[in-house]
Amino acid sequence: MAIQRMDNVGIVVEDMDAAVAFFVELGMELEGRAQVEGRFADQCTGLDGVRCDIAMLRTPDGHSRLELAKYRSPAVISAEPRDRPHNVLGTHRVMFAVDDLEGTVARLRPHGAELLGEVARFEDSYLLCYLRGPAGIIVGLAQQLR
Repeated sequence: MAIQRMDNVGIVVEDMDAAVAFFVELGMELEGRAQVEGRFADQCTGLDGVRCDIAMLRTPDGHSRLELAKYRSPAVISAEPRDRPHNVLGTHRVMFAVDDLEGTVARLRPHGAELLGEVARFEDSYLLCYLRGPAGIIVGLAQQLR
């Protein structure tokens, strides 16, 4: 038996509207929002009294999805510091292919995006960068040059 596909990546956020705006500006499409609660949510997460708002976004090609969750209950546990470096165990990044890396970074700056380093060129193949997005997550951007 093999997996069929990766369905989505989930990220817990504090400010749902700001996170949705960030990823929509990046180019994702909002599929919808809902509130999740009840016995199935408790069973699935291993938490008691789950009540959270979710937003599901998809990439324009329809193959990848991102689920944002804002927990109302139980209380969110802060993962400080928010500016953790890229090499922390269990923390890495979500990477997106873009057609205009510099333009994408410029569009995301008003949404709080900050470069971790700088835009780097990998041979004649890619422009790459990592930036910090909503809730301190690291978002990678890659522009294929050829």
